[in-house]
Amino acid sequence: MAAAAPASFRTIDDLDCAGKRVLLRADLNVPVRDGKITDLTRIERLVPTIRELADKGARVIVVSHFDRPKGRRVPEMSLGPVRLALQTVLGHPVHFAEDCIGPAAESAVAALRDGDVLVLENTRYHAGEETNDPELSRALASLADLYVNDAFSAAHRAHASTEGVARHLPAHAGRLMQAELDALTLALDDPQRPVGAVIGGAKISTKLDLIGNILAKVDLLIIGGAMANTFLAAKGVRVGRSLQEADMHDTARAIMAHAEARGCRILLPVDAVVAREFKANAENDTVSIDAVPDDMMILDAGPLTVAHLSEAVATLRTLVWNGPLGAFEIEPFDVGTNTLARAVAALTQAGTLRSVAGGGDTVSALRHAGVVHQFSYVSTAGGAFLEWLEGKTLPGIEALTALRGIALPG
Repeated sequence: MAAAAPASFRTIDDLDCAGKRVLLRADLNVPVRDGKITDLTRIERLVPTIRELADKGARVIVVSHFDRPKGRRVPEMSLGPVRLALQTVLGHPVHFAEDCIGPAAESAVAALRDGDVLVLENTRYHAGEETNDPELSRALASLADLYVNDAFSAAHRAHASTEGVARHLPAHAGRLMQAELDALTLALDDPQRPVGAVIGGAKISTKLDLIGNILAKVDLLIIGGAMANTFLAAKGVRVGRSLQEADMHDTARAIMAHAEARGCRILLPVDAVVAREFKANAENDTVSIDAVPDDMMILDAGPLTVAHLSEAVATLRTLVWNGPLGAFEIEPFDVGTNTLARAVAALTQAGTLRSVAGGGDTVSALRHAGVVHQFSYVSTAGGAFLEWLEGKTLPGIEALTALRGIALPG
């Protein structure tokens, strides 16, 4: 199911970068606990772009934010240790500059040879990064001849290193950015039909824009998690002590009416796993959705629901997934999400379904189910992925297109 990147984006396919300084916007904002990186995924996904540029003879200058130092030099938020992790994964020496602009950065860049890799210090040590300060953008751009953005996960922010710098240098999408754009374009902008979506999570109120945009593009909408409780309650179903938004019932009914009017089928749970306590291995029962006891709460989709959803997904050609079906973090309330995720993975591996997933909880849930590498594409972009689902313009993407005089796709 391979496909080319959208024509409106320049990639590094034919980039003549031998001997050139390439400013590579990466996302090295990796999770750290007790001083140790707990997940190398973002670094691993960045390596192909770095390796390709270096192999072409570029002098690769990696720039990224890390955590939220808010314009101050916070030692615990230095990219120095992350640079060492990148060096290990890349298998190639990686140099480091103690600032992203100014004399330290300039001298480190001047020392580079063809094929060398340099990581600049945290861009958010400068307050101008998050305010998209033109002076910071110009200072960053002055370090390089070309700009490559490989940080889709930061594309929803108009920052100096994601949007501002693209005003000053020829801009291209890196391999990770290209893969994200390929996957997202083929998921909703130009999907094989029928196309469906799994939308889960706690609250409708946080996903109104997402649902509104999705409804206009999909043939089937599966609603899971505590969100489903609000829809069920809006239909008059008693959901006991389950988490739900009573003030969103009218909104839920309006969404269902809109979906029916445009021929989009909405699937809600028909049975549920319920318990009196929200804790691992709590005493639980499986009941029909219209028989939830008043003193219990819904914590997972039931087996009949999951069977129905698996059958429905098998009729699709494209599926977008954001949000779990239940409290996947604790057993035994992870069964519904795990079972459906494995069904989607099997269809994907069989070549009958293109599956694209994203969002923090979603990635964690798919990893928990053991299928994160068996979907067509799993985005680690978080907020950028969600804003794309909402149909919003992402400044970092627009910077690769509109700012270069090229029309945006779609």
